[in-house]
Amino acid sequence: MLEAVLKKVDAYFDELVDIRRTLHKHPELSFEEVKTPAFIADYLEKLGVNVRRGVGGRGVVGTIKGGKPGPTVALRADFDALPIQEETGLPYQSTVPGVMHACGHDGHTATLLIIAKILMEHRQQLEGSVVLIHQFAEELAPGGAIAMIEDGCLDGVDVIYGTHLWATMPVGEIGYRSGAFMAAADKFAVTIYGKGGHGAAPHETVDAVTVGASVVQQLQQIVSRNVDPLESAVVTVASFQAGGPFNVIADKANLVGTVRTFKEDIQDMIIERMERTIKGVCDAAGATYAFAYDKGYPAVINHPKETDDLKNAAVAVVGEEHVAEMAPVMGGEDFAYYLHHVPGAFFFTGAGNEDEGIIYPHHHPKFMIDERSLAIAAKTLLTATLSYSQKDASAHEPSATSDR
Repeated sequence: MLEAVLKKVDAYFDELVDIRRTLHKHPELSFEEVKTPAFIADYLEKLGVNVRRGVGGRGVVGTIKGGKPGPTVALRADFDALPIQEETGLPYQSTVPGVMHACGHDGHTATLLIIAKILMEHRQQLEGSVVLIHQFAEELAPGGAIAMIEDGCLDGVDVIYGTHLWATMPVGEIGYRSGAFMAAADKFAVTIYGKGGHGAAPHETVDAVTVGASVVQQLQQIVSRNVDPLESAVVTVASFQAGGPFNVIADKANLVGTVRTFKEDIQDMIIERMERTIKGVCDAAGATYAFAYDKGYPAVINHPKETDDLKNAAVAVVGEEHVAEMAPVMGGEDFAYYLHHVPGAFFFTGAGNEDEGIIYPHHHPKFMIDERSLAIAAKTLLTATLSYSQKDASAHEPSATSDR
C-alpha cells in the first residue's frame, strides 16, 4: 500500500500546488478565519471524509476510518496567515491588502488535504484511522490548539505527527530532533514611570529614558549570569518607546520583548529575576514601574520513540544523507500542546532554494517556498502514518503458534 500511496502524491502534485496557491491568494488572520475552514471542510466532505466543523471555534477535523483494525494516527496542519503586506510579485500573491501567508501554513493545509484524498482512495486497505486536524490561529497566542483539544480533536488518538515547511533549509532536506525542539515563547511588557521636566534641568526629574536604558542593560545579564551555559534561553527587549520633543525629559518609557526557554525551572527563574532587576533599577532611580508577563506556547518536546519512527520515515523518503538531527530552535509553536496529551513528533521539511531566490525567512514580505517541498512533506507524513499503523496493528495480531 505504501508504494502505491507515495506514487499518488506525484500523480496529484499539480492539484497539491493548485490548492496551496488558491489558499495563498486568500489569506485570513488568526481568529478571523472564515472562508479558509469552509474551503477545507468542503473539500474533505466531497471526498467522503467524516468532518467536524467549528472545532474549538474555527477548526476543522476530518476522520478517515480504515477498512482494517488498528491505531488512530493524527496529522495536524495550521491555516492562519500574518498581518504582512506581500512583496513577492508572484502571480498568485495575496489578494488581501496587508495579509499574507508568510509562514507556509497554506502549504501545510494543502499537504494535509492531498493526504486525505489519497487515504480515502486506499481506505479499505488502511489499518486503523487517521484524524486530520486543521488548526486555526497558530500565529497568535493563545492559539487554536488548546481550544481544539478541549473540544475533543485528540479523543482516541494514539500518536500525532506534524511538519513545518522550513524556508531556511534547502528543499530535499528534513530536520528532526528528539526531546526539546522548539522553545517556549513568552511576552513581557514593562512601563517605567518617572518624573518629566525640562531638558535643561535633569536634576529636577526622574528620567524614564535613562532608567529604561539601564533596565535593558541589566536584563541582558539574566541569561549570561544566571543560566547554565549548557542550557538555552533568550531575553530580548524588542521595543523601547519613550520621549517626545528634543528638550523634554520623558516621564514614561515602555519596553516590550520576549523570553524563550525550554525548561520550566529556567523560565520561572527568569521571570523572578526580571521582576527583581526592574524593581531594583527603578528603586535606585526613584521611579516606579508596571511589569506584565504572559506565558505563551510551551516548548515543543518530541517523544523519543515517535521521533525515531519519524526519522526512519524521512530516511525512506529522501535518503539518510538528507536527514539531519537539528539543534534546538528558539521559535515557538503551539503544536507543543498536542504533545502534552499524546506521544508524537514535529519536524521541519526544507523548502528553500537559493538558485531560485527562495532565500527569505519566515514572516518576511518576500517569503516563498520551493513547492517541491509539499510533496516531500506529504510523503514523509504518509510514510510515518502507514508505518505506525502497520506496526501497531501487527503487534496486536495473534501469532501463528498462539492458541485460538
